[in-house]
Amino acid sequence: MAAAALARRIGRSGVLPLCCRPPAWDRAPRPPPSPPQPPGLPLAPCRSFSNNKIQVELDESSGVAMMKFKSPPVNSLSLEFLTEFSISLEKLENNRACRGVIITSTLPKIFSSGLDITEMCGKSVEHYTEFWRAVQEMWLRLYGSNMVTVAAVNGSSPAGGCLVAMSCDYRIMAENPKFSIGLNEAQLGIVAPFWFKDTFVNVVGHRIAERSLQLGSLHPAPEALKLGLVDELVPEEKLMEKAAAVMAQWLALPDHARQLTKTMMRKAVLDRLVAHREEDIKNFVTFVSKESIQKSLRMYMEMLKKRKS
Repeated sequence: MAAAALARRIGRSGVLPLCCRPPAWDRAPRPPPSPPQPPGLPLAPCRSFSNNKIQVELDESSGVAMMKFKSPPVNSLSLEFLTEFSISLEKLENNRACRGVIITSTLPKIFSSGLDITEMCGKSVEHYTEFWRAVQEMWLRLYGSNMVTVAAVNGSSPAGGCLVAMSCDYRIMAENPKFSIGLNEAQLGIVAPFWFKDTFVNVVGHRIAERSLQLGSLHPAPEALKLGLVDELVPEEKLMEKAAAVMAQWLALPDHARQLTKTMMRKAVLDRLVAHREEDIKNFVTFVSKESIQKSLRMYMEMLKKRKS
């Protein structure tokens, strides 16, 4: 009942009552409450910052941030997008008022199309290195975040878009059979890195991940729910309402217990990439620089151009 009441409060005004907020774990003490605001001023301060690709709004009273991808046409994870994503996560992580973030898209029918193919085709070794390091940084920050992270998947989410959703604590997808999600790298002639694979295995289990990765499968929303790739399906018009309800449920728990449990479950996978980060970059650069891979990427880009025309 308490979680339901919090959800209704967040859904209506984005405000989580301060008396219901559990203490933060391993953070500096919060400053004393500000003096009462003059009449007519908003009671729930909201901070927002918007870059070219991502918009963030933080309601400091509820402790919940809304992160919206806004990079048309398909929220591709370009170098610029990834950099903004990591910086936005860092800002929220360092803000003691923020305890959770809901990630969604402003674009209809698409959450994120995944890694920007143009960043991997016809570029220099230095560019490939910088790009892949940015991909790693985004995942390390999101998968290892102390915040509650909820993905409100309001459209299709292939490849890197699927990775973003899987890296969150909870995934809610719009109930539309035309929307799909999965790691489809094999269809492009690309091998998903070991940490993509590890994340996938942790979500759906080894056998489902093995089959899906080899086939490069994109799973329609109902199938994704059946496989456990997403946690819930809801009608599109109720997606954000449900995300708020889930966030309230998670925030009703003491931060320290949840954060320590999350670290316990995810630390081994995170540590593996940290220990082999430079090797992973080298492997990516070597792989993507091969002429056969460049040819596959060029063919895929030509196919996309023909679809658009």
